[in-house]
Amino acid sequence: MRLTKNRLSAMVFGGLLCTAPGVQAHMPYVLPGAFDVGQRDHITVESAFGEEPFAAEVAMRDAPFSLTLPDGSAGEAGPVTYLRDLSIFEADLKTPGTYRVTTGQRLGRKGQMYRVNGQWVMRGEDGAPPKGAEPVAVQSATLADAYVTRGQPTAAALKPRGEALEIQPITHPNSIASGSDATFLLLFDGKPLAGVDVTLFRAAGVYDGRKIAGQIKTDAAGQFTLKPDDAGRYLILVRHRTTAPAGSEIPYRSYTYTLAFDAA
Repeated sequence: MRLTKNRLSAMVFGGLLCTAPGVQAHMPYVLPGAFDVGQRDHITVESAFGEEPFAAEVAMRDAPFSLTLPDGSAGEAGPVTYLRDLSIFEADLKTPGTYRVTTGQRLGRKGQMYRVNGQWVMRGEDGAPPKGAEPVAVQSATLADAYVTRGQPTAAALKPRGEALEIQPITHPNSIASGSDATFLLLFDGKPLAGVDVTLFRAAGVYDGRKIAGQIKTDAAGQFTLKPDDAGRYLILVRHRTTAPAGSEIPYRSYTYTLAFDAA
């Protein structure tokens, strides 16, 4: 797919200009070659931005890729190879257990959005801002995670960071089965985030036209439950816009988070 300058700019914002989940918005992702590696001691990982789940369009060139080790400590990703469409790296899995593979929190492009009565809005089709809209400066922030298990699943790597937008798995991601419920907790700065839209994408939807496998809002406790009906790879997408941390150059941030998993 050829990207125009305008489409590429919207993509690099990490979904900054999108108003509804799953609608013509690029998303970050990190995709390991396998989610259950058996006893292999390493994994190959790709990462990119794409409009479709796991369909690379532009490489993520400045992300602080890293691992969380099975004991919960920080680990390093291998050297990154940057192609035009995607980034690739290897990660060592020296000990058994579950690892979190992550892009790390990536700050992206700065731009302008609008707010009307506290709601985020876009320009109209004629390019003019909506009536009564307040222009605000916004910077994108993206984070993409996946969990990989060598041997038996463990839980230490699932512990939330306590910063920005993230999903804490309640159901272990490497134990999700097709046709069964999987429960998660949406957090912002370590606190549950209620009433936020969550979209579940199917990788196979690129071929059969059923890209969106589920849409739901988090409950009052920040939890949500999804049921992947088919076996295969899935991507959870969440977006949240709010004030930036104290001392930030830009007053607002548009956060995008994705979690990749495989339903057996």
